[in-house]
Amino acid sequence: MIGTLIARKNLAGAFEALSRHDLDAFLAAWRDDAVFVYPGDVPESGTFEGKAAIEAWFRRYFQQFPETTYDVTNICVRNCCDMVGNNLLTAEWTLRVVNRDGREGHNGGITVATCQGGKVIAVKDYLFDTGDAFRKDWGAL
Repeated sequence: MIGTLIARKNLAGAFEALSRHDLDAFLAAWRDDAVFVYPGDVPESGTFEGKAAIEAWFRRYFQQFPETTYDVTNICVRNCCDMVGNNLLTAEWTLRVVNRDGREGHNGGITVATCQGGKVIAVKDYLFDTGDAFRKDWGAL
């Protein structure tokens, strides 16, 4: 149970760091060989391997969206008894962004994070809207 509380607190803190654009705090728990998967068909979609590639992706994300506000509504932890940091976490969230052109956007999604030894090894985002509004937010339409 304590492992669950720690995992939930750490995941919520990661989304708070994203909202503040605090990349150092956000990436502190990622392994150097982590993988990040972002959905959709915009140029920023795809699979990004290694902490350096993930950091570069989030720098572009912060440039495209100077304002981001995440509201995490649910966090689930697969193994509530885990004490060594090997777990699967999911977070459901809503997001408000303002892109660099001043366009306000809203989306929601689920993030699935796999942790090994207390560090993030893989993250995959599932977005509720990857249609025209998503593309406009990214400046791809």
